[in-house]
Amino acid sequence: MNRVYIKTYGCQMNQRDSEAVAAMLRGRGYRIVEAEDDCDIMLLNTCSVRDAAEQKALGKAGYVSKRKKKNPDFVLGILGCMAQNRGEAILDQLPDVDLIVGTQKFHQVPDYLDNLKAARAAGVPVGESIVDIEEEADSQNTIRDHLETDDKQVSAFVSIQQGCNMSCHFCIVPKTRGDERSRPMEDIVAECRSLAARGIKEITLLGQIVTSYGRRDYRHTNGISPFVQLIEKVHEIDGIERIRFTSPHPRGFKQDLVEAYGRLPKLMPYVHLPMQSGSNRILRAMNRPYSRERYKEIVDALREVTPRMCFSTDVIVGFPGETEEDFGQTKELFAACNFDMAYIFKYSIRTGTVAEELEDQLPDSIKEERNQVLLSVLRENSAKRNQSLVGTTQPVLLEGPDKTGLHFTGRTPGNRVVIVDADPRLVGEIVPVAVNRATVSTLYGDLVLEGVGA
Repeated sequence: MNRVYIKTYGCQMNQRDSEAVAAMLRGRGYRIVEAEDDCDIMLLNTCSVRDAAEQKALGKAGYVSKRKKKNPDFVLGILGCMAQNRGEAILDQLPDVDLIVGTQKFHQVPDYLDNLKAARAAGVPVGESIVDIEEEADSQNTIRDHLETDDKQVSAFVSIQQGCNMSCHFCIVPKTRGDERSRPMEDIVAECRSLAARGIKEITLLGQIVTSYGRRDYRHTNGISPFVQLIEKVHEIDGIERIRFTSPHPRGFKQDLVEAYGRLPKLMPYVHLPMQSGSNRILRAMNRPYSRERYKEIVDALREVTPRMCFSTDVIVGFPGETEEDFGQTKELFAACNFDMAYIFKYSIRTGTVAEELEDQLPDSIKEERNQVLLSVLRENSAKRNQSLVGTTQPVLLEGPDKTGLHFTGRTPGNRVVIVDADPRLVGEIVPVAVNRATVSTLYGDLVLEGVGA
């Protein structure tokens, strides 16, 4: 009983958590498998941002739990945000789940699986399911292990901060992730150095509100925030060629961070900047502490420092009380910002949030209509911005084979996906690619290097 399959739902934070759990388990002698049919233990690392995400994970768990009828020793665990949000209530619907572990207890998973494994090997009845969703001091420091694979790794996520002290009225993250907690700067830098020694070229710094990093633990120095100080230190590491981060908050984009894009060449010209709404009235109802005018100022300031800056965003349509006028203002700002990518969500009620109690909940038909309107604007903007790169040469970090296995894929500094023919030995290198074709989501091109093409 040592073959583990981990299925991850949701954001990059969840991906990073799953990778850390996998690395810890491998260190204990467990084998991480790629196919769920090959496992003895299945762990579902879940998301609670939307109800649909929870229902998807619950449906998967219900389907998988049937395997216990054929194999009573099969272990099913639910980790992460849904585990934190629902806790023991999950067992009312899924009594066969063996393990429920919250967001501050990922590092306990190996111990719990060891205990289950030992009990079953000894023929001892396991008894009740294990449920651990308690808070734990310094839990942010436990997500530090990285899974090594046979494939050449090009990029890595590094968790620098967990939790959220914001009180957005639509969001359940403060409940599922707890208060803001930052890791020591020297530990993060050491982790990045270790990754660079393994050949990692690109680091993405992760946090629920990543721009809030260290604000309680470190001083501003000469007007430079702790977060920008951290970026500067990672920037100094030999071997690291590209730095990204997610997910920030608009209030974190003070002058020091804006100017960093002009003076730190390894900081890639790409920003994920959640907008949520373009209506000041709705932003206030969401408890978002900025205005549409301030949001546009940030976008313009970043493009002034780096004209080639690329943007993605989050938008919620159909928030309670959103009128046609409110949505029109969102559409206007959405188009004006000319986003390269966007995650557009139809508002869904999250139990325990302020928005759950708001009147004037909108019907799904209106949410869907507004969703489609913004998607149409996004497709048009993305197509134009990608098309503008046809005929240019872009520095592309090659990541590996594409889904077909026939070509290779990589990313530009602006985080656009590029498909190119190349030699496998170039994986992990930054190569010039002449872009000759573009779709809404992907660029296609040819290597400029002589004598190195596939």
